[in-house]
Amino acid sequence: MKVLGLNASPRGEESRTLQLVKAVLEAARSEGADTELIDVCDLQIEYCTACGTCYATGECTLVDDFPDLFDRMMGADGIVLGSPNYIDSITAPLKAVFDRMADAIHCQMLTGKYGCSVCTAGGSGQDEVVGYMNRVLTNLGATVVGGVGVAIGRDPAALGRAEEEALALGKTLAGSIRGEHHYPEQEEIHRQRREYFCQLVRFNKDRWAHEYDWYVQMGWMPGEK
Repeated sequence: MKVLGLNASPRGEESRTLQLVKAVLEAARSEGADTELIDVCDLQIEYCTACGTCYATGECTLVDDFPDLFDRMMGADGIVLGSPNYIDSITAPLKAVFDRMADAIHCQMLTGKYGCSVCTAGGSGQDEVVGYMNRVLTNLGATVVGGVGVAIGRDPAALGRAEEEALALGKTLAGSIRGEHHYPEQEEIHRQRREYFCQLVRFNKDRWAHEYDWYVQMGWMPGEK
């Protein structure tokens, strides 16, 4: 059982978001998971140029740290996303990561994985940012097990309470990976999304050869082997 944590706060070891990501990973580790923490702000992630090469070949024309990061995500059973609230959204480095994953969304490449998100904010908006990160996980095919958001501007002690929630979230994540929790509503969402993208890929199979081959390989393209 491998759980990968992505912290997208630029504050390094002073990051309060990092404390929550670490708490989730600590709890998952106590449940037997092998964990890894990546500081997204230390990576070089170029902006997506919307060239569409990844749809056709599965490769990106940009040369940076994204391929290694994505390989680590694909090798994980669980993914923890963490970002502070920057004007009602995530930080730019994490958004750059998301924008490079259009091919992964088309191909639902995180199918079978589980994820969760954490966010810290000064005054408000933390729940909306958690919701956004979790929607991205869902769009990629992962099953979301929960999230923790906390505003600490007026109550610094709230961070400690949020860490306790993050520890509980880590245990839920590990349990979900082991099959102890089930999410039938999300399973239906995933089924519908795969069906939608399957039709989209089939329609564009002459241009998106890589994605068409992916669906055939996964057994998700009816009538094709």
